[in-house]
Amino acid sequence: MARLANPAAPADAIPVVDPRLLVREQGLSGYLSEFGRKMKAGDLGSIPVVLGLIIIWSIFQGLNSNFLSPENLSNIAITMVATGMMAVGIIFVLLLGEIDLSVGSVSGVSGAIVAVLAVTHGVNEWVAILAAVGGGALIGAIHGFFFAKIGAPAFAVTLSGLLFWSGAMLQILGSNGTINLDSEGVVGKLTTYYFSDVAAGYGLAAVATVAYFLATYTDNRRREAAGVPSRPLSEILLRTGLLAVFTFGPAVVFNQYKGLPLALVIFVVALVGTDFVLRRTTFGRNVFALGGSVEASRRAGINVNGIRIAVFAIAGTFAAIGGLFWASKIAAANQSAGAGDLLMNVIAAAVIGGTSLFGGRGRTWNALLGVMVITSIQYGLALEGIATPIQYMITGAVLLATVVIDSVTRKTQKSAGRA
Repeated sequence: MARLANPAAPADAIPVVDPRLLVREQGLSGYLSEFGRKMKAGDLGSIPVVLGLIIIWSIFQGLNSNFLSPENLSNIAITMVATGMMAVGIIFVLLLGEIDLSVGSVSGVSGAIVAVLAVTHGVNEWVAILAAVGGGALIGAIHGFFFAKIGAPAFAVTLSGLLFWSGAMLQILGSNGTINLDSEGVVGKLTTYYFSDVAAGYGLAAVATVAYFLATYTDNRRREAAGVPSRPLSEILLRTGLLAVFTFGPAVVFNQYKGLPLALVIFVVALVGTDFVLRRTTFGRNVFALGGSVEASRRAGINVNGIRIAVFAIAGTFAAIGGLFWASKIAAANQSAGAGDLLMNVIAAAVIGGTSLFGGRGRTWNALLGVMVITSIQYGLALEGIATPIQYMITGAVLLATVVIDSVTRKTQKSAGRA
């Protein structure tokens, strides 16, 4: 029942209403009431970044009609994958309320390992890739060990890692400083391969839409059987319809250029997998719990040190994967890999997408939204011939605005008793 009355309460007492049942009880008015309740409590979700992305695209399309062309959107999709992959790993760390400053240099080490093993020493490329990704995971675990077991601040540990692994990358590359990769190799094709058959894009969109409907509908039936709040079928159909728009729309656009990019497919698969880990597994729930309160998590029997080490290992793994995509993008491993504004863009992508810097709130899908904003700004400004310093300034301003929104939201949630 929607109204959860207390038998011991006075007859004239106002019964408590579970807000989660308002939608099912009141239809459209229930949606509006729930939306208003969330807004008052500061639970903005992804609304600000989605609105921001719409504004950004509208402005740049107005300035240059080529911005939303299939070719430019395809280039944006491919370019954002490297940073997005690294942002996925950073999100795990941010959920703990910590930071990892080493991901840029770890990505550089990853590209250097692949290049040296596969090109210089002739090792099988798949073995070289496994070594690079495994090396990233090991590096992350080492950082996590010093943080969790030794008690050193994550900021200091990963800052040291940034310097150490940058030097290691230079040492691995040797005196030449640059090693070109085979453009027809596995790494080379990460950002150059397209599924040119139109059936690939439409087929993947159809599979994603149907899979979402079946998963949601099945989960809903289980919730109904257990007597817990569940979504009405009309809401499930509405959500499925919206997902169809966001899957078939890009498929149409990509098929007007070269086809569906392999890089984007891998990125989406990574997002789906990590989202499942965070929301559907005990490990994921422990990560959120640890971000909420370390002491409470420890008293609840959660292996705090183990979770911390695992999270930094995940960050190192995705930093290495991102490094492979960067190496593929430039078809080489060189001394500038992982440098420049890469680290700041990775952190900005996670935060702009909606992950809280204070820990305990965020989803891996935030990496997609955040990196779309950053890459769209970069490409839009590049089309207008805006200098790089101005690009840095604008990206910094967007990040500052996001952090301010995050801080204000957190204060609002505290005043509403939800933090």
